Amino acid sequence: MSGIIGKKLGMTQLFDETGAVVPVTVIQAGPCPVVQVRTQERDGYQAVQLGYGAQKAVRANKAEAGHATKAGLESAPEVLREFKFPADQTPAVGEQVTVDNFEVGGRVKVTGTTKGRGFQGVMKRHGFGGGRASHGATRIHRAPGSIGAGTNPSRVIKGKRMPGHMGAAQQTVRNLRVAKVDAERNLIYVRGAVPGPVNGYVFITKQ
Repeated sequence: MSGIIGKKLGMTQLFDETGAVVPVTVIQAGPCPVVQVRTQERDGYQAVQLGYGAQKAVRANKAEAGHATKAGLESAPEVLREFKFPADQTPAVGEQVTVDNFEVGGRVKVTGTTKGRGFQGVMKRHGFGGGRASHGATRIHRAPGSIGAGTNPSRVIKGKRMPGHMGAAQQTVRNLRVAKVDAERNLIYVRGAVPGPVNGYVFITKQ
């Protein structure tokens, strides 16, 4: 299987064979049941739909509950995600995908939702230097400065870096190395940082 769904637990450190400290992110991944299998003949592409977690019965709507029942699950998953897979490795609906499919030293990419920062100014959002702090400066210390484009075209150009909503966007970090796999506790230790807050959902895909 090429991917798995997990939850970011936080960061810690490991020691490699040379004794060097390795910063790692701990991800609780799986077990993920196969909810649906996409085929080339029926859907036009090959993929596997995996589920993670379990919703309370009162929170799942009829469509989600029926979809889970058809796959033989007792409750609807909290998260659904499709992963591509080779044609010769077609799993069956109801099978469990675990961290055993990953090996130490393998390369993966991790997709998650970054931390939400709310409404932020240009200094924090875009790294602007801000206005001068010398004598005579009045309330311009963190201002963006001039935003116009002159007489022609006499308007603010689209795409101008300005204050606004920051974070809470999907981000993918590629070429991360698997430092450790704990199959008993369903944990994957990935070297480096991955996007998202603690307990945020992430999607791990082999490269």
